[in-house]
Amino acid sequence: MTNPKMFSHEMFICVLAIACLLEIPRSQAASCEPIRIPMCRSMPWNMTKMPNHLHHSTQANAVLAIEQFEGLLGTQCSPDLLFFLCAMYAPICTIDFQHDPIKPCKSVCERAKCGCEPVMKRYNHTWPESLACEELPVYDRGVCISPEAIVKAEGPDNPYYQDPSKCNPEGNPDFPMDSHNGNCKGANDRCKCKSVRLGQKTYERNNYNYVIRARVKEIKTRNHDLSAIVEVKDVLKSSLVNIPRDTVTLYYNSVCACPQLAANEEYIIMGYENEERSRLLLIDGSIAQKWRDKMGRKVKRWEQTRAIKANKRQSRK
Repeated sequence: MTNPKMFSHEMFICVLAIACLLEIPRSQAASCEPIRIPMCRSMPWNMTKMPNHLHHSTQANAVLAIEQFEGLLGTQCSPDLLFFLCAMYAPICTIDFQHDPIKPCKSVCERAKCGCEPVMKRYNHTWPESLACEELPVYDRGVCISPEAIVKAEGPDNPYYQDPSKCNPEGNPDFPMDSHNGNCKGANDRCKCKSVRLGQKTYERNNYNYVIRARVKEIKTRNHDLSAIVEVKDVLKSSLVNIPRDTVTLYYNSVCACPQLAANEEYIIMGYENEERSRLLLIDGSIAQKWRDKMGRKVKRWEQTRAIKANKRQSRK
């Protein structure tokens, strides 16, 4: 005969266990909180979770830490920088997706680093170890977010996610669906290159590492990495990376070919460099304009003016 007291005790344990399981969604829901970090309010998600990936326990602490990047963001060194920083400091929190905060994809970090570390090095800084790209997940091996894989929510049930594999069987998020018609987007559908009016003030402010006259041979895509193969006709300015008057590769740092180049056309190209990898970069802020002898003469004159100013500053010291 069953002991009534034992039966009651076992029932109590069972009911308690069920109650705990039923409480899990509620506890997860409570862990998401509205984003209060001003720099991240423009992100396509409005809920985050603390501690973040940098181990800040509150958003107030995260605000103090992320503000150090305001100057770097102002240089527009990478279109991915703000997204990456917010994905680290104010990670997306979706109740129905998973319990832990979602990390940004490794490729997003690498694009931001590639574009911005050269700028940081000009001021004797390097990419922070706390934002190292090596430990972040690769898109097809783990859960992560990138700008290309996020769409605007059409309703309360959409947690800002889509299945990029519907558009790209290889599992790369660079070609997402168009939320309006369900068709796949190509890079040209999403890329809008900024037109930069080149003048002496812009030239001096952007402090380019190299300026070349070059004819474009081809634009190459390999594993969604873009590069331009050009034949260098003249080197108007160079820094630490050697630029031969020969065929060289210019590396973009995003899926967008900005600034735009066309094969068999001759350009004046102004950009930056990655000294460690001996690469010439085409990143946000770089300029490519159809070659005109007049512009070439202007740049040489601007460089002479810069050299004179630098010598005067040096002599005062």
